[in-house]
Amino acid sequence: MDNHLFSLLTMNDNPLHTDENYMSQHQHGKTLVNGLLVMSLVVGMSVRQTSGKAIANLLYESVTHDGPTFHGDTIYAESEVLETTASQTKNDRGMVYIESRGVNQKEEKVLTLRRKFLVKKRP
Repeated sequence: MDNHLFSLLTMNDNPLHTDENYMSQHQHGKTLVNGLLVMSLVVGMSVRQTSGKAIANLLYESVTHDGPTFHGDTIYAESEVLETTASQTKNDRGMVYIESRGVNQKEEKVLTLRRKFLVKKRP
């Protein structure tokens, strides 16, 4: 239901995400979960450990849909800090650059993305 509601809320009525009959004749044989929903889930799951107290999200880049996600799949996320950069204009903050990956219950990678956000530095 989440996939259906997300697709309709974002006005994405592609039958890949909303039409089980159409998809029964497609290469995957069943409805695909909207890729932007998967991206939202992976980012959301990473917030508590990474950017929960961010001043601002600055950039999302290099988003790849590495594999299909289907109704009933369970998504897990992991993130890796790639780089930290101190602000050149304000001494109390810096930028964090991370890569987050989403995997399903079979440990198959379904999504990879990189993002940058601004955070306060530790005293």
